[in-house]
Amino acid sequence: MFADRAKIIIKSGKGGNGHISFRREKYVPNGGPDGGDGGKGGDIIFQADEGINTLSDYRHKRKFSAQNGEDGGKKNCHGKNGEDLILKVPQGTVVKDAASGKVIADISGKNQRQVILKGGRGGLGNQNFATATMQAPKYAQPGQEAIEIEVMLELKVIADVGLVGFPNVGKSTLLSRVTNAQPKIANYHFTTLSPNLGVVDLDGGKGFVMADIPGLIEGASEGIGLGHEFLRHIERTKVMIHIVDAASVEGRDPIEDIKTINQELNAYHPDLLKKPQVIAANKIDAIYDKKDDIIDKLAAEFEESGIKVFPISAVSGQGLKQLLYYVSGLLEDLGDTTVVYEAEYNPASSLFKEDSYTIERADDAAFVVEGPKIDKMLGYTNIESEKGFLFFQKFLKEQGILEALEKRGIQDGDTVRMYGHEFDYYK
Repeated sequence: MFADRAKIIIKSGKGGNGHISFRREKYVPNGGPDGGDGGKGGDIIFQADEGINTLSDYRHKRKFSAQNGEDGGKKNCHGKNGEDLILKVPQGTVVKDAASGKVIADISGKNQRQVILKGGRGGLGNQNFATATMQAPKYAQPGQEAIEIEVMLELKVIADVGLVGFPNVGKSTLLSRVTNAQPKIANYHFTTLSPNLGVVDLDGGKGFVMADIPGLIEGASEGIGLGHEFLRHIERTKVMIHIVDAASVEGRDPIEDIKTINQELNAYHPDLLKKPQVIAANKIDAIYDKKDDIIDKLAAEFEESGIKVFPISAVSGQGLKQLLYYVSGLLEDLGDTTVVYEAEYNPASSLFKEDSYTIERADDAAFVVEGPKIDKMLGYTNIESEKGFLFFQKFLKEQGILEALEKRGIQDGDTVRMYGHEFDYYK
């Protein structure tokens, strides 16, 4: 089965904890701190792989985790960094936040490899917190936590030209005739259940990639049939070729078919109608009543709006050369840019907000409080002075940290530890 969507859970590696230890050597009875730093956690990386064309690898396994960083050790030993986890996906895979639907990354064009989740930073060992007034710090920084999110992977086919049209109008036949693709062809609705890609090579002209987008039906934009599954593949194409059954073999009206499909495209995403369109009036070899010239009617209806009509026969090859060279010219005018979706969401932003903080209990029962804002505040506040200390205390109250400590059960005389600084708590 062709798999173009998959929902998975990804988790970066946690940073290793910093170590608390002191030099204990012969002739050095009161050695200083020598606790090493923790290792960084592994990243989650998505990478394009030309040898993969589906997301089937992610349909049966749902959770993927990078390696945690190792804790630091004594004698200034640095913990080993966790290994990154590289997830290989097809070109054109869009990674979205499953909850909001916002784009995290688009693995397309020049963006062939992207770090989606960064591993946690390793914690600093106690050797980093020695000061003139605190020469034996019994504190080490814990490693930064891992990030875990659920993401939706969507494969949006990368093709220069998309063939659109109702079932059985000859899209698969045309693709097999003009490219190296070998789609299954049969006279059944929805025979093509996945986009088939092929390369069109032109003598003296620039080749391009053509995709047979599976048959659309009325109501596709509302998800009827397999509408949404198919419509997403049109988003990347630069030019659309409407294929219609000019001979009305199944009694369809070619003009109404084009209007209906354009309505579905507009309902799904109005920008799709801004793409150049071409009409390929297929099966002209099966037109026996020349009085009712459908080609003239199509031209009269659409060419005024810039949509050129080409009578073709995908079976006999009639008119194909003119169609393909015209499309090649349109692509030349549009240039080589690939449609790449801009990132809308950073997974780390919601988990590590500037005003967030954590409260943990250390092995010695001290309350360890950490957060980006606290770290910055301590960096530019002189808490050795009375004025500076009162200013810092006011900051803790305004941020709700004192109230949070009380909820955690802190008592008078308990120790509060913040980035190497220790305070006795009194209400």
